Amino acid sequence: MVIRSEAQTAALGGGATWRTVMLVVMGLLGAAVLVAMIVTLGSANRQRDQALDLQAHSYDVMILARTLSGTIARSEASLGRYVISGDKQLGQLYFDEWVLAGSQIDRLDRITGDNPEQQTRIDRLRAAYDARGRELSLTALSTSYGKNGQALARYYQARKAPTLIEINATLDTLIARERALLDERTASAMGSVDRSSRVAGVLAVFGVLLVLGAILLGWFTIRAVGERATALADAELERERAAELTAAVAAATAELRVQEAKLRQIQKMEAVGQLTGGIAHDFNNMLAVVLGGLELARRSIGADHADARRHIDNATEGANRAAALTRRLLAFSREDSLKPESIDAAALVAGMSDLLDRTLGDAITLIARAETPGGCVRADRVQLENAVLNLAVNARDAMNGRGTLTIATGTATLAAGQVGQCAAGAYVTISVVDDGCGMTPDIAERVFEPFFTTKDVGKGTGLGLSQIFALVQQLEGEVTIASTPGEGTAVTLYLPRTADAVAGPLPASVLPVSTTVAPVVPAAAMLDILVVEDDPRVLTATIGALEEIGHRAIACDDPLAAPALLAANPTIGLIISDVLMPRQTGPEMIAALSPLYPHIAVLFVTGFAGEVNVAQFGGHDVLRKPFTLNGLERAVIAALAAERAPSPAQHERIAAE
Repeated sequence: MVIRSEAQTAALGGGATWRTVMLVVMGLLGAAVLVAMIVTLGSANRQRDQALDLQAHSYDVMILARTLSGTIARSEASLGRYVISGDKQLGQLYFDEWVLAGSQIDRLDRITGDNPEQQTRIDRLRAAYDARGRELSLTALSTSYGKNGQALARYYQARKAPTLIEINATLDTLIARERALLDERTASAMGSVDRSSRVAGVLAVFGVLLVLGAILLGWFTIRAVGERATALADAELERERAAELTAAVAAATAELRVQEAKLRQIQKMEAVGQLTGGIAHDFNNMLAVVLGGLELARRSIGADHADARRHIDNATEGANRAAALTRRLLAFSREDSLKPESIDAAALVAGMSDLLDRTLGDAITLIARAETPGGCVRADRVQLENAVLNLAVNARDAMNGRGTLTIATGTATLAAGQVGQCAAGAYVTISVVDDGCGMTPDIAERVFEPFFTTKDVGKGTGLGLSQIFALVQQLEGEVTIASTPGEGTAVTLYLPRTADAVAGPLPASVLPVSTTVAPVVPAAAMLDILVVEDDPRVLTATIGALEEIGHRAIACDDPLAAPALLAANPTIGLIISDVLMPRQTGPEMIAALSPLYPHIAVLFVTGFAGEVNVAQFGGHDVLRKPFTLNGLERAVIAALAAERAPSPAQHERIAAE
C-alpha cells in the first residue's frame, strides 16, 4: 500500500488545480481563438458576397451600356438601309430598334439609381438620345416622302452630328467610370481578404503555441476546415445553380424576342388593315356616286337630256374624287410629284369656303379671317388645300359634327428655334381652331405618326395628319398643336413666307383631273400612234380616245411585239406606252427601240410608277391615269413638241456653230 504524505497530496492537488486552471485558461484561449476565427471568416464571407454583388452590378451596367450602343448602331444602320432602298420594313425595323434603345436607357437609369454621378451621365445620355431621335426622324420622314437625295444627305450629315458624338462619349464615360468602380471594389475586396488572411495567420500561430490545448484546438481546426469545405461545396452548388439560371434566362429572353417579333407583325397587320379599311370606305362612297349617277343617266338619257347630263356630271365628280384620293395615296407613297406655285394663304382659305361648308355640314359654324393680308407661300396648291381640308375634317369629328371652327391666316417673324426647327425669318401662319373634345398629351404627341388614328376601323386611314407633317417639313416649316381635353384644339402651320409672284402654267404631262370641262386645245395633225398596254380594257379605252380626237391607233398588248409592229407600220409617229407591264416595262422597251427609231416621239401613261426609277423615263413626258380627252390631246401635243425640240447635244452643236 502506498501511503502519500500530506505534502505529496497537497502537491498533487496543487498540480491538478494548476492543470485545471491551465485547462480552463487554454479552453478560454482556444474558445477566444475559435470565436476570432469564426468572426474573421464570417466577415470575409460577407465582404466577398458584397464584392460579388457590386461586381455583378457593375457588369450589368457595362453590358447594358454596350447593348444600348449596339441597339443604336443597329437602328441607325436600318435607317441607312431604309434611306437607300426605301423598304418600309427597314423603316419599321429602325423605329423598333430606336424604341428599344429608349427602353434600355430607362433600365440603365433604374439600375444606376444609387449612383448620383452616373445619374448625371444618364440624364445627358437621354437628352442626346432625344435630340438624335429628332434628327433621325427628319431623315426617315424625308425618305418616306420620296426625298431620297435629301434623306441621304441628312443621314450622312447625321453620322457626324454632335448628338451621336455625345451619345458615344457619354456611353464610353459611363462604362469607364463603372469599370473604375469595379476596380475599386475589387481592390477593396482583395484588401479585406488580405487583412482577414493575416488575422487568421496570427491566430493560427497563437493556436500552435497553445500546446496544452492542441487537441482542443485541433478539433476546432478540423471543424473550421470542415465548415470551409462545406462553404466551398455550397459555393460550387450556387455557381451551378447560377449557370442554370443564366441558361433559363437566355432561353426566356429568346422566347420573349420571338413573341415581340410576332407582336410587331400583328401590329403591322393591324395598321395595314386599318389603312385598307379606310381606303375601301372612301372608295365605296365614291363608286356609289359614280354607279348611281350612271344608272340614273341611263334611265334619263331618252327622256330628259338635261337631267341625264346632270347625273353624268355627278358621276364624273365622283370619279374625279376617286382620282384625287389616288393622288393623295401616291403623294403619301412619294410617287406623285409636287407642283409648287406662289399662293396667297388668305385667298386660298377664302376660295375653299364653299367646299368647307359642304364638307363640314350645316351644324358647323365656319369663321375664316385674314388677320394679316398679303401672306404668300410657295407650295403645291392641291397639297396645301388637302392639308387645310384634313385639319377642318378632323376638327369637325372632334366636335361631333356641331360647333365653331375658326381658320385664321396671318404672318409672323420668328427667331431661330423659336418654333420647333424653324430658321429665323418671315412666316405665314394658318391656324385651325375648334371647340371640340380636345386631346390628351399622349395622343397629341402621336397624331402625326403614319397610320395612327383615333377613329373606328374603316373610318380613317391615318394618312391625313402625317401628310400634313411631311408637307410642312418639306417646305422647311413647322406645325404646332395646342390642345386641352374638353376645351378644344388649335393646330397652326408655319410656312416660309415668299414674295408675291404669279404661278406659271403646269406642264401638260402632269395636269390633274378637273371636274370643270376645259376648252379643247387645237388638235395635232392625224398621226399613226402605237399604243402599248397590257390591260385590254385600258387598251380599248385609249384607242377609242385617240380615234375620238382624230388619230389612227394601232393596238399592242405585249411590249415584246412592238418591234414587229413598228417594222410593219413605218408611218407611226408616236408611241404611247404603259410603264409597268408583266414581260417588259415601258422604259425598258423604249430604251431598246430608241436607237432604231430615234424620230418617233414617246409618251408614257401610268397610274402608279412603282419601283421604276424616274431617271429611266429618259426625259419623255408622263401622263397620269385617269385622264380626259383634253388631257390626252395636250399630252400628245407636248410629246410631239418635245420630240421636235433640239436635244442638249444639238443645243451644244448649235452654240458651237
